[in-house]
Amino acid sequence: MIRSETLAGRIARFGGLGICLLFTVFPLYWILVTSFKAPGTIFAYPLKYWPGDFSLDNYRGLFSQSNFAVFLVNSLIVSTVAAALSTVISLLSAYVLARFEFVSKGAVMGAFLVTQMIPGFIALGSLYILMTKLYLVDSRWGLVLVYVAVSIPLCTVMLRGFFENVPASLEEAAMVDGCSRLSALFRVLVPVMTPGLAASYIFNFVNCWNELFLSVTLLNSDNNKTIPAALNGFISSYNIDWGSMSAAAVLSIVPTMVLFAFASRYIVEGLTAGAVKE
Repeated sequence: MIRSETLAGRIARFGGLGICLLFTVFPLYWILVTSFKAPGTIFAYPLKYWPGDFSLDNYRGLFSQSNFAVFLVNSLIVSTVAAALSTVISLLSAYVLARFEFVSKGAVMGAFLVTQMIPGFIALGSLYILMTKLYLVDSRWGLVLVYVAVSIPLCTVMLRGFFENVPASLEEAAMVDGCSRLSALFRVLVPVMTPGLAASYIFNFVNCWNELFLSVTLLNSDNNKTIPAALNGFISSYNIDWGSMSAAAVLSIVPTMVLFAFASRYIVEGLTAGAVKE
């Protein structure tokens, strides 16, 4: 027999959720408020949790005194291209792992999972030496290559789960009708897996958009820096430009918010596709 929840239990549950929501939302709110404060009033006493006079000086200075527009374009190019390439490559590798049996299949899956347990900054030194020998340091396309290599293992594991929930009879029927295996993959399976592909692409895009260590290590010039590297530049040895950093952080959130707004339906479908076993 299912017992109904008491009023006290409901109040406690919603109260706890409210506290968690407050801790989650308040940092975002504080960044937004700080970005609209005049540079000299950010930490003025008494501390104000709502700016008395809204100011756009931080946003004006962001574009007039720095190359933020260039940083934004660089991030869009690097994240979009890297996410697209890693998703396509992972689609092919996941299909092989889901549909074929071979001797080293378990070892490959194990290697993909082990790579996710190793912190990426451990390999920064050797990676920098490799990229130097390939003449790809301080290059956006070199950073794209690294992001693709880093994103493929986890994306492959994700897409393999989606393939295993799609009946193999679909591509078999297409091949009986004259399609090759590759044609059946792109003409039959890919449309069925649209939610999973969208979820994987967005996951890769957000990871590339927010990544800091690799971008700071491999990019030196302002013409090639991405937004995370640019945000790190607002921190000097003796000062932190909180106003400009907050304005840049607000603007850097906008593309991901727009992406999630347009693709929210696919994200939900993709993340729940493996919840029901046919």
